[in-house]
Amino acid sequence: MKKKLPTKPVVRYQDAGVSIDEADRAVGYIKGLAKATFGKNVLTGIGSFGGGYHLHGWKDPVLVSSIDGVGTKLKVAFLAGRHDTVGQDLVNHCVNDIMVQGARPLFFLDYFGVGKLNATVARDVISGMAKACKQNGCALIGGETAEMPGMYNEGEYDLAGCIVGVVEKRRMLTGAGVEPGDVLLGLPSTGLHTNGYSLARKLLFEIGGYSVTTPVAELGCSVGEELLKVHRSYLTPIAALHDAGLLKAAAHITGGGITDNLPRVLPKGVRAEIMLGTWPELPVFQMLKRLGNMPDNDYRRTFNTGIGMILVVGARDAAKADKLLRKRKETVCPIGTIVKSRSPERVVYL
Repeated sequence: MKKKLPTKPVVRYQDAGVSIDEADRAVGYIKGLAKATFGKNVLTGIGSFGGGYHLHGWKDPVLVSSIDGVGTKLKVAFLAGRHDTVGQDLVNHCVNDIMVQGARPLFFLDYFGVGKLNATVARDVISGMAKACKQNGCALIGGETAEMPGMYNEGEYDLAGCIVGVVEKRRMLTGAGVEPGDVLLGLPSTGLHTNGYSLARKLLFEIGGYSVTTPVAELGCSVGEELLKVHRSYLTPIAALHDAGLLKAAAHITGGGITDNLPRVLPKGVRAEIMLGTWPELPVFQMLKRLGNMPDNDYRRTFNTGIGMILVVGARDAAKADKLLRKRKETVCPIGTIVKSRSPERVVYL
């Protein structure tokens, strides 16, 4: 009599922690959200192996690309259980990074990595991206949603994105024409944007003892609401000055603050002199500086301190630029000037 062989257990993908059904639900949400951002130049749909975009109507185009993430601001979203803003942060940050070179956004691709996929959370994240893409005239043409058990803590995910834009070569903003006498116009930030959150979380949650739900009179909202304020897009004001031929350079104030970001668009032989007190420092920055008893240099190299974008214009064009921006409901802060200098110190605060 033959021995009965032991029955082998049936092992499916879901036993390894990956749900194909949940992934299908997520893709179903994403397809509709992404399609709403498509224009006539998009040649492929979500689900293709690659995104196709027809570039036409340009004489000497330069493609400008950038890739970024949201960083530890995601940790605040996890604590607050709110996921509809971080996608906007990601798109707007990337838009700003290419706009400072004069490029208009064409299309965007995202990476959403998670340990255990929750289709509803994925929908909220992607809806934020789609919303920002529509606002910036940018198509969300594809991306990657990866479920990887064991890679992330429960309920957490990572988020990154790549943007591609275009500008005529002769109209690229390089900063080469910046010269002594030029004026620096600062545009306000909406808050921390997407930088300095590792320090902000330590100061607020560990040292200050706050939670995301703690209301703070100084802020006029809860800690979580403050920290999740959307990183704004500066496409409209930059495009207005660029189209009018008034813009010499622009600097997106991200990690490193004004101190490290403004020099990226300054040619040799000049430096920027920043006049302190010429813009309102938002209450959240004052609160963070107080909680950490932060030295001025550290403070200015960690946070944007209330200025999210700096535009460089010629002295004779400053009044015209100011008027053009205010006509578009922008708050404009003349925050300094460009001066001749051979010093290695590229930004000086006065």
